[in-house]
Amino acid sequence: MYHFIDCFVRNKQNEIGWRKPMPTPSMEDYIEQIYLLIDEKGYARVSDIAEALSVHPSSVTKMVQKLDKDEYLIYEKYRGLVLTSKGKKIGERLVYRHELLEQFMRIIGVDESKIYNDVEGIEHHLSWESIDRIGDLVQYFEQDEVRVETLRGVQKANEEKSN
Repeated sequence: MYHFIDCFVRNKQNEIGWRKPMPTPSMEDYIEQIYLLIDEKGYARVSDIAEALSVHPSSVTKMVQKLDKDEYLIYEKYRGLVLTSKGKKIGERLVYRHELLEQFMRIIGVDESKIYNDVEGIEHHLSWESIDRIGDLVQYFEQDEVRVETLRGVQKANEEKSN
């Protein structure tokens, strides 16, 4: 498993100066969505991004310009946008994080109808070290179905106690 904490260090000083801060949660949402659109359709237009994120196209244009300035993508008005290698790398990791957290929620028995909103609510607040540990836990449960069944038994017993 990747150890993302080694790749993403928030505002830590190194020998040659300060690293640029990581993208904000809002920037992460845009990068993730752009990555998904490009993966699915081969391109991402401002209108597609606006629709996917339920925001106004003018908001998308502002954010895309900021992401261009911060070198996550290259944007040319009326011509579209492409992710830079930096943007692709982060986009891939953001999608991985989201999918991993959804997988974790399923394993621990969260109702399917609540998973997306729960993941959206927590994904920007976890460190990459925490994501790595959740990945380890998902792997642990996936290696032996009996472990998941044991967890379900504990959950059922706890529900019976509370009723």
